[in-house]
Amino acid sequence: MKVMIRKNATGGHSIYVPKKDLEEPILTMEKPGLWGGKVTLGNGWILELPEMEADTKLPITVEARKSEG
Repeated sequence: MKVMIRKNATGGHSIYVPKKDLEEPILTMEKPGLWGGKVTLGNGWILELPEMEADTKLPITVEARKSEG
């Protein structure tokens, strides 16, 4: 699914899912650089993010996969 990732006002990250009109904070990241691992959102969803360069500019729209765990 297409998601937009951005930094929020507190310096954390959030994900917006346009098809669901849903915005949730990223609570945990599998990898410290955000990219190429799983992230857990505030609503409990787990998404797998694509591999990207650590210095990728935000906000950015990427293809993420929903994961069961």
